Amino acid sequence: MPPAETRVILKNVDQPGYSNDLDCYLRNGGYEMLRKAFTMKPEDVCYEVELSGLRGRGGAGFPAGMKWKFLDRKSGKPIYLICNADESEPGTFKDRQIIHKDPHQLIEGMMIAAYATGTKLAFIYIREEFPEGARILEKAIEEARSANFAGPNILGSDYSCEIVVHRGAGAYICGEETGLIESIEGKRPYPRIKPPYFPAVLGLYQCPTIVNNVETLCNIKRIVEIGGEEFSHRGKPGAAGTRIWCVSGQVKKPGYYEFEGGAITLGDLIYEVCGGMFPGRKLKAVIPGGSSAKILRADERYEGHLRDGTAFDWGIKDIPLDFDSFMAVGTMSGSGGVIVMDDTVDMVQALANLNAFYAHESCGQCTPCREGSLWMKKVTTRMCNGRGRVEDAELLTSISRQIEGRTICAFGEACSWPTQSFVAKFREEFEAKTAENHSAAMKDANRLI
Repeated sequence: MPPAETRVILKNVDQPGYSNDLDCYLRNGGYEMLRKAFTMKPEDVCYEVELSGLRGRGGAGFPAGMKWKFLDRKSGKPIYLICNADESEPGTFKDRQIIHKDPHQLIEGMMIAAYATGTKLAFIYIREEFPEGARILEKAIEEARSANFAGPNILGSDYSCEIVVHRGAGAYICGEETGLIESIEGKRPYPRIKPPYFPAVLGLYQCPTIVNNVETLCNIKRIVEIGGEEFSHRGKPGAAGTRIWCVSGQVKKPGYYEFEGGAITLGDLIYEVCGGMFPGRKLKAVIPGGSSAKILRADERYEGHLRDGTAFDWGIKDIPLDFDSFMAVGTMSGSGGVIVMDDTVDMVQALANLNAFYAHESCGQCTPCREGSLWMKKVTTRMCNGRGRVEDAELLTSISRQIEGRTICAFGEACSWPTQSFVAKFREEFEAKTAENHSAAMKDANRLI
């Protein structure tokens, strides 16, 4: 039997008879935690979130309570809350499930977060490719406003907060929080330099701003329900609460699954939950956290120490699903997008696909990223078209290293890490491709003599 899911955020998603309207949400206990939060002081809600150990579910895994703590509350400026619903990382499709099927859960989490942080105007930034999601959210916000769960004098109190749905133009870079902020302001989404432009101090309209992911904000409701300390004990230390994992690629049962942090391993997810490989095929590699995470090779062993000093010696199937374990083996859990590859996958072609995506999505502000991502695309495309060169593996690695650490935002790492890890882990395929291309070119040249 596959390990049982612990569905908290996805509790109502896909349940028979459950709809995304307000009446259904209220019948299932909706907005009761908002009522409870309003019996608490805002600072006490913030404390519970900090105590919970909740880490951001959007990619970086930064502690949500700490991010809230950094807010410049003494500036006298308005404070803004932004929900990052851009979800543009390839391999990631969890947040849209919440938006489409349980939108009031997100709105309730946002209103609790807004109350705790003193926000009077909140935004949901959703990518252009989710038009139905935007429509659903706008309808849900209007329902919540009509029922006095949003808008003026919420639940009869003197606290008011409006929520606005802002539709982006479909740029991957808007998943980066400062690029997202620039986009809301109506500008080209060029990420800002940090420091000084940390959103908690100088964010939207140069005011203190909190940017949290959809799944992160949904967890706020859960923290208010059971308390920060209890939440911190759900899952492994450093991976409190549940995590939604999106599984795609060559597995029998791709989909989205929710488990407590560290409760199962990557092998459990692939072979037990998702049914394993198709008949006659073997696991070759896994990208564990969306396309920007470094790839893991199936036949390798991973040895080292966790942050707490615990030694490990794991095969790919043994890696626990949590933040720190993936970091310990040289990659990251990122956005939770698990991309499974079997032994039919051409790794050079797979990297060429990723490089084409990143070259297209670079905002172009930083020269290393703008030029480097395009050069990596050109090299891998050339290799796939039978024109590879013997030095291409080294060239790709060299280009990626000249991007990493030399850009304003983390897009530089996002586009360079796949190339670095693909070439390092599957160098034999890159060398075979170039040798094969070189041999074909020599034969063509001999025909001309």
